[in-house]
Amino acid sequence: MKSRIKIFDTTLRDGEQAPGCSMNLHEKIEVARRLELLRVDVIEAGFAISSPGDFESVTTVAETIQNCTVASLARCAYKDIDAAYNALRKAVDPRIHVFLATSPVHMEYKLKMSPQQVLETIETMVKYAKSRCHNIEFSAEDAMRSNPAFLAQAVRCAIAAGATVINIPDTVGYATPLEMQNTLQYLRKEVPECESIDLSVHCHNDLGMATANTLAGIIGGATQVECTVNGLGERAGNAPLEEVVMAIRTRPDLYGLETNVDTSQIYMASKTVYGIIGRTAPINKPVVGGNAFAHEAGIHQHGVLANRSTYEIMTPESIGITTRQMVLGKHSGRHAFEDRLRELGFSLSRDDLESCFTRFKNLCDKKKDVTDKDILALVRNLEVTSAAVYVLKRFSVHAGGTESATAIVTLEKDGVVTEEVALGNGPVDAAYRAVDKIILPPEYSIENYVINSVSEGKDSLGEVVTTLKYGDRIFTGRGLSTDIIEASILAYIHTQNKLMAYYQTEKGA
Repeated sequence: MKSRIKIFDTTLRDGEQAPGCSMNLHEKIEVARRLELLRVDVIEAGFAISSPGDFESVTTVAETIQNCTVASLARCAYKDIDAAYNALRKAVDPRIHVFLATSPVHMEYKLKMSPQQVLETIETMVKYAKSRCHNIEFSAEDAMRSNPAFLAQAVRCAIAAGATVINIPDTVGYATPLEMQNTLQYLRKEVPECESIDLSVHCHNDLGMATANTLAGIIGGATQVECTVNGLGERAGNAPLEEVVMAIRTRPDLYGLETNVDTSQIYMASKTVYGIIGRTAPINKPVVGGNAFAHEAGIHQHGVLANRSTYEIMTPESIGITTRQMVLGKHSGRHAFEDRLRELGFSLSRDDLESCFTRFKNLCDKKKDVTDKDILALVRNLEVTSAAVYVLKRFSVHAGGTESATAIVTLEKDGVVTEEVALGNGPVDAAYRAVDKIILPPEYSIENYVINSVSEGKDSLGEVVTTLKYGDRIFTGRGLSTDIIEASILAYIHTQNKLMAYYQTEKGA
């Protein structure tokens, strides 16, 4: 039997902290369900004390997920630990994840604590967390810039106080693979108690070595690795789950390990996360990028045609990319549609299924064939309408090469229908100005406007993603239609609904 390494996913906590990557509750639950389908061992659902919204999301994920450990981050403080415990109370297998810095620069300038005070705090807070929850992870923040002997003391102290997992983070992406391997080996030698707990690594990508450092940590003796889908995370991000998992799977000769991850769910998880944050994978992104399995050089094409293993070390099918496309059309029934959703990994509520099937039938009137990519886009855009405040009723735009564009937009809110007309530099600009006349948003800036083709062909669905910035907050919305102007308006309304919900809450506070 191979040894198994645990996968700790922190997309919903560290990943969501990345600028422009915030998610609402509906989106976090969607990601959590994808992670459960992936069969990761631990889902870090958030930082419960950080805000009421984070507390709610940790609570909801804890209540929803049945087959993974659910964790919440907490500083070494009583109120943080209490918040994490209360948010996790209904989890099937809860974990409180406490952290405290151990590097000289953090202890002196951030914590303003002596090394002895740090050790005493670790002992007190881990013991307190242990009194609330059996499963406790302790992270020595900035471990890779810590004095090795002091780091060993901190680890020994946390284990003695009841920690069941010790995490060694490369918090600022400073380490090299050899340093990471040596640190893990040093701790295993100097702290024999590590044999009774899980030893984890958490690597950031500031120097582009997060995946390499994570794999080096495994060679050094780590039994858990911490990752995010698509490598999301603060600054340059974290070790990408898909890269770490597929490296372990592809090189059994080197690592001799297996994970519990269902790799056939990787591509869908990646697409889901990118779709929620309004981004697409860079074409050269390892494992999930558009060119990951593309071959243009003639010699490569010849080799692949003869035997795929000549230039492919893994198959598209192994991560869930299939050349088989189930094509549905206007004569397809609800049963066939529901079966295909289930095959794609979706389990929708009755109301969501009805909404999605209605939109599918509407799409069939505009497209001859509806592919898996179209269905995925329909499901991903369910939240656009289910969480709507302002709803688009109709629109009309007129644009010419030598004159200003004109847009008439009609929106409905709480049964009240309002119509406005506006001029703009183009049809989209004019439509957005008309929407603003109705919604009357606070001052904001448009950070991004992206058009993506969902599938191939002239009649492809177009998906538009808009990103707005209000203060220091980023809001992302999506719109989907075979009419790109309609998709643009829908995306903008979706984003403004999010912004206005936050603005009204802020004003109320």
